[in-house]
Formats: sequence, C-alpha cells, structure tokens
Amino acid sequence: QVQLVESGGGLVQAGVSLRLSCAASGRTVSSYNMGWFRQAPGKEREFVAGISRSGAVTNYADSVKGRFTISRDSTKNTVYLQMNNLKPEDTAVYFCAARERPFLRTTANEYETWGQGTQVTVSS
Repeated sequence: QVQLVESGGGLVQAGVSLRLSCAASGRTVSSYNMGWFRQAPGKEREFVAGISRSGAVTNYADSVKGRFTISRDSTKNTVYLQMNNLKPEDTAVYFCAARERPFLRTTANEYETWGQGTQVTVSS
C-alpha cells in the first residue's frame, strides 16, 4: 500500500506560480496511475490533472490546461503539479491520489489512496 504526502501549498497573489509535490512511500509511483484533485469550500472534489502508470499519458481539466503541468520523478518517488499563472478560482485544497487499477481516470471514486491535502489560496 502506498502512502502519499502533499506539500508546497501556500498563500500567493494571482499570476504567480507554485509547485506542489506528492511524495510517495511504501511503493513506487510508477506502480500507479496518479492524479491531482482539488476541493474548494462548498464544492465537490474535482479532477485537475493525471499521469499514467507509464508516464506516457497525461490529461488535464479544461480549466487548468495550458497553465498546470503534472510530472513524475521516479528517482524521488514523487509526483509534481506545476501551477503557473494562478487565478483566485484555483483556490482550494489540493489532493494527490493513486489508482492501482488500469487506466487513467478523472473521477475521485476511481482512486484508492489519497494524501491529506495541501491548501492553495490565490488572492486577487
């Protein structure tokens, strides 16, 4: 069973960049399809970005396409979310999730393991 710990969140102004990290332990991230999700107050958890087990496939929510990039460093057993040109509507708790079953998915209930989340707040 993999354990996930997110870090890198914070309070920033609109237009700046942040990089979130998801450090895995217990098993290698290359054993999983990995996803980033976010949840704003009063809203459902939504898919942000995902990377396949092989690392060859990535996908993004339309709202972040062109601004966010998901990547993986197998040597550090860590998945990253580079977030550029942040907007106030990106404010949320960001979660890293792992899916052991095949294929990359965009719905939260398709992922078996979750981190505790990291808060990102973007002021205007």
